[in-house]
Amino acid sequence: MHRTILIVEDEPILREIMKDYFINEGYEVLEAGDGKEALSLFQEREVHLIILDIMLPELDGWSVCLRIRKSSNVPILMLTVRVDEDDTLLGFELGADDYVAKPYSPPILLARAKRLLDSRGVRELAGDRLESSGIVVRIPSRTVTVDGTNCNLTHTEFEILTYLMKNKGIVITREQLVTKIWGYDFVGDERTVNSHIRNLRHKLGDKSKCIGTVVRSGYKFEDHA
Repeated sequence: MHRTILIVEDEPILREIMKDYFINEGYEVLEAGDGKEALSLFQEREVHLIILDIMLPELDGWSVCLRIRKSSNVPILMLTVRVDEDDTLLGFELGADDYVAKPYSPPILLARAKRLLDSRGVRELAGDRLESSGIVVRIPSRTVTVDGTNCNLTHTEFEILTYLMKNKGIVITREQLVTKIWGYDFVGDERTVNSHIRNLRHKLGDKSKCIGTVVRSGYKFEDHA
C-alpha cells in the first residue's frame, strides 16, 4: 500500500522539488500552500506523514501542528529557516517529531522522512508488548494504555517510552536518546530531549514517576506502585 505524505509549503518551486523526490520513491503526495488548506486536506484524506513549513500564510506551522495533535499522532517533520533554539523547542513541545533546517538537501529530507515512516511501519511479532506499573505498550499497534486508559502519544513520545521501557533499570543518557530517536545527524541539544520527556511525563500522569531523572546523566525507567 502506498503511503501518503502531505507537503505543506507556500513556495511552489520548493513544493515541486519535494513532491518529485517522494513520488520517485513510490509515495503518494498531497500538497498545501497554506495552513488552512493543510488542515482541510488532513481531515479529508488519510495521511501517514506531514512535512510542515513553519512560516505559512493564513495559519502558521505551529498552529497547524497544535491543531493536528489534538486528534492525531501522525509524524510531523517541520521545515524552518529559524535557527533560534527556543523556536525549535516550541515546535517539539507542540508535538513535532523532527526538524529540518532550510536550506536543506532533498536527499537528507527524504532520509529523515523515511526514518519517521519506517519506525511506524516496523513489523513486530503479534502480541509483542511491554508492561510495567500499569503502563502497557503494544508495539505492533503503537498504542499505550495507562491503568487501562488509552494514552495518546506522539510518534517521538512513543519511541522514547518504548526505548526506556526496553532498557528498564538502565540509565539512558540524553545523547543516547538523541542518537536512537533522531539519528546521528540531528542538530539540537539536550533541551530537545528534556522537552519531550516533560510532555511524556505529563501524559503518563501519576505514572510519570516511573521515568526518573539521573542528575548529570539522563533518564531511567523503573517500576513504581
